[in-house]
Amino acid sequence: MQQKIIILDFGSQTTQLIGRRVRELDTFCEILPYNKFPHDDDSVIGVILSGSPYSVYDPEAFRVDLSKIRGRLPILGICYGAQYMAQTYGGKVEPAPSREYGRANLTTFERENPLLRGLQENSQVWMSHGDTIMAIPEGFRCIASTDKVRFAAYQGQGDERLWGVQFHPEVFHSTDGTQLLRNFVVDICGSHQDWSPASFVESTVAELRAQLGNDRVILGLSGGVDSSVAAVLLNKAIGDKLTCIFVDHGMLRKNEFRDVLHDYECLGLNVIGVDASAKFFAELAGVDEPERKRKIIGKGFIDVFEAEARKITDARWLAQGTIYPDRIESLNITGKVIKSHHNVGGLPKEMNLSLCEPLKWLFKDEVRRVGREMGMPEHLITRHPFPGPGLAVRILGDITPEKVRILQDADDIFIRGLREWTCEDGETLYNKVWQAGVVLLPVKSVGVMGDERTYERAVALRAVTSTDAMTADWAHLPYEFMAKVSNDIINHVRGVNRVCYDISSKPPSTIEWE
Repeated sequence: MQQKIIILDFGSQTTQLIGRRVRELDTFCEILPYNKFPHDDDSVIGVILSGSPYSVYDPEAFRVDLSKIRGRLPILGICYGAQYMAQTYGGKVEPAPSREYGRANLTTFERENPLLRGLQENSQVWMSHGDTIMAIPEGFRCIASTDKVRFAAYQGQGDERLWGVQFHPEVFHSTDGTQLLRNFVVDICGSHQDWSPASFVESTVAELRAQLGNDRVILGLSGGVDSSVAAVLLNKAIGDKLTCIFVDHGMLRKNEFRDVLHDYECLGLNVIGVDASAKFFAELAGVDEPERKRKIIGKGFIDVFEAEARKITDARWLAQGTIYPDRIESLNITGKVIKSHHNVGGLPKEMNLSLCEPLKWLFKDEVRRVGREMGMPEHLITRHPFPGPGLAVRILGDITPEKVRILQDADDIFIRGLREWTCEDGETLYNKVWQAGVVLLPVKSVGVMGDERTYERAVALRAVTSTDAMTADWAHLPYEFMAKVSNDIINHVRGVNRVCYDISSKPPSTIEWE
């Protein structure tokens, strides 16, 4: 039976990060709404309670009855989770005299406590709370403090396997956070650490064969890592019973339609390539409103995909590269679901296809690990995220073939430059950046080329670093690289005479401009 850690989500922005950290310990975990604990699941070996946007004493705060879990399974409360347990069992939580956000250090802690073994002297932790625990319940004991927070961590009474920490071990800035989570997941909960890319491939291929039998499956490919890994995984399971459809809406990167089709053919996939660019250019003519552009492309893609899919008359399944973050229910402070399953529901119900999602339990980094396990080319595995509407949302204003040509040429120079520039540590700039691209601005500027005055377009380069795209910082690219790329774009892209660099972070800006 597959062991699992259950993470109960109270609405924290870092809940998915907790999940990723647990998975990095080769342990399967599942993120569930705070009130959906699976009491009949014997594979659960431990429970983590996430943070929350609420205060525990708020009348609308999320609450859960832990009586059936406490004493039976190890529990770790993080931030709100720690405060909630402290208050629920008789402690006291109040607004902190001064809110604590950012770095702090553990000035004292129980070095031999099962949760804290291996932590370094003055271990740095990351705080993010406006409330603090003023008193812990009777029988509980304090096991760590900072200079401002007395009860930075506590343990339940007696030999009870219950812990709470007011800091966030899951974030990068908590330097010993992985060690703490390892102590909980492996030492306290007893994980066998048998969740691995190899075991996932083996078990998923077997499950797909049992699920699909000899049925025909259709998969919409985008060229991105998720759909590509899903395709290779399905191909291992059912071979030529899989038919992939790759639609070119005219807004792909330069030569991408040709190059991606070649990659897929080299992987042995059965792929139908559809060049529908003329249709999309016609429908987008004169449209400059961003949301309307997205809707036109979204509907057009469905129309083209449906038309091709209907030609495969014996198809029974629609496969998608849906990954776990797409499916996790995130809660806002009203308790309503604010993130829906964004891949499902596009095709008309009358197509009567059942859904197959072979990657539905994986995070993005795990998808890449699975791709490497199956021997996929590295340039497919490490490919940056790319918006569904493609370059259409990187052209501010209306879309024309000439604007797309200009942007494709500029983008090609930028992306090739990132791939070719090697840093001192041997990594390329491309692999250090989460996402990059060029934006065509709706302005022209004066320039001089060959002693002649020019009046041509300006482009903006965008490159960000991130772990999950929820937040992102602009990438601090070397000046020498920026100078080279700017010169190459201006010298080789007809129609551009000015290059800018976007140095805004998310928030307040978004990664894409539209």
